Amino acid sequence: MKQLALVIDLNVCVGCHACVTSCKEWNTSGTAGFMSDFNPYGEDPTGTFFNRVQTFEVGEFPNTQTVHFPKSCLHCEEPPCVPVCPTGASYKREEDGIVLVDYDKCIGCKYCTWACPYGARELDENLKVMKKCTLCVDRIYDESLPEDRRKPACVLACPTNARLFGDVNDSESVVSNSIRENGGYQLMPEWGTKPANHYLPRRKTSITIHADELTRIDNPLKKEQLPLPDDDEQTLDDIMSW
Repeated sequence: MKQLALVIDLNVCVGCHACVTSCKEWNTSGTAGFMSDFNPYGEDPTGTFFNRVQTFEVGEFPNTQTVHFPKSCLHCEEPPCVPVCPTGASYKREEDGIVLVDYDKCIGCKYCTWACPYGARELDENLKVMKKCTLCVDRIYDESLPEDRRKPACVLACPTNARLFGDVNDSESVVSNSIRENGGYQLMPEWGTKPANHYLPRRKTSITIHADELTRIDNPLKKEQLPLPDDDEQTLDDIMSW
C-alpha cells in the first residue's frame, strides 16, 4: 500500500520557519484555507497552523546544543484520530495513506485533538472545524504544475533540503533510502500509531583545521597586506582611545 510522508533531517534544519510560512501561505489560499489568526500578537494569541517548529536546548552548560524540531500531522498508518470521530469527518485515504478531514462533516468537537498524541490537530476559530496538514494534497496531484513542483509547499521552501517527500513503503524511494541509511525513526512509536513521517537524527560531525589553514596566503580579496608590527612596537590600540 502506498504511503506518502515526510522525512525531516534534524541535522540540517536551521529553524528558519520557511516551512511554516510557506505552508500557511499555500493552504490559506488553497482548498484547506482560510486559516484564521485572531489577535496573533496579544496576551492570548490564537492561530491555525499545519506546521510548527519547536526550538529547545539540550545538554548542560557549556556543552549545549540548539535543536529545531518541525512537527505536523504524521499521517499515521494507525491514526487514532479516525476511529474517535463521531461523524466520520477524519479519514485515511486508501490510495496514498494521507489522513484528511472532511470539513462538511466536522462539527469541531475536538475528539480527534484529544486522541492525537502529537498535538497535530487545531481548531479553526473562524470555521469551527478541525484542521491539520494535508501534505498539500491539492498541489501534489495538480497536473498543471511541472512534475518537480508537485511537492508539499514546505518541502519546496526548505533552504537546506531538510524535508524530503515520497512513498515510505517503496523500498527504492528517496525517503526510504534516507531512513535506511541514516537511522530514521518514528516519533513516539510506543503509542502504536505507526507514524508515516520519519525523522533523521542529529549526527555528530567534526572538522580538523591545520595551522597553515588559518592564514589565507592567496589573498582572494586582493587587499593590501601590511606587515605586522614588532612585539615591542606600539599599535593604534595602544595610543588611541577610540
